[in-house]
Amino acid sequence: MTTEDRAKAIGKNLEGKAQEIFGNITGNKKDQAEGKAKQAESAARHAAEDAKNAVKNLADKAKRSIDKL
Repeated sequence: MTTEDRAKAIGKNLEGKAQEIFGNITGNKKDQAEGKAKQAESAARHAAEDAKNAVKNLADKAKRSIDKL
């Protein structure tokens, strides 16, 4: 995930938190649910990218080990 993609995911999370808070203040269940959904989407994007980065790092480490042989 590029820095731009991470920034977008962070923005989506903040947007979701704001919408959820607004829903809590107004008692609007739809805004509460949509806000939570946006936060979950952001968390899923970050988790997926973290997993991809971990696999890439592991592959890079394996390659370096093989290159040493």
